[in-house]
Amino acid sequence: MYIKQLLIVLISCSLVACASAPEGDETAAGDSTSRVNDCIHKPSIRGYTVLDEQNLIVDASSRRSYHVVLRRRAHGLRSSRYIEFDTTTNRVCAGFDGIRYDDSMSGDFGAIRIMSIRELTKEDKEYLLIQFGKKEPEIEQTPAPQEVKGAEVEELDEAARE
Repeated sequence: MYIKQLLIVLISCSLVACASAPEGDETAAGDSTSRVNDCIHKPSIRGYTVLDEQNLIVDASSRRSYHVVLRRRAHGLRSSRYIEFDTTTNRVCAGFDGIRYDDSMSGDFGAIRIMSIRELTKEDKEYLLIQFGKKEPEIEQTPAPQEVKGAEVEELDEAARE
């Protein structure tokens, strides 16, 4: 009797471990050190910026920003009037939660799961905005050379004086 229960517990544990293990494609390309399991406290969300049909920057309180990557492209996301985070708790997390948006082109409502959420530094946010064409990079221009008065050239060649 105990052997059956033990066997069921072992099988259940291995199934849970397989279901919660992240797939290899969930990490952004070239960003293997980033945390893709960050969550956002839903009441703290203050706004968002749509980067493209699969990427968002979500602004939260305490000047925190998050890069949200969707599992697939959300056609019409750029022109949608609103985006709502679909979650059963106060936390929006990758894998289980998603977004809902209105597709103003077709009049339908779309729902897509979130693939990854990563907290951004100020520099990361700036880089993403520039990368997706939402902001122009700040280019520092060197000042134009100015003429310096009093810097005259004196020739030292004796033959040139005669």
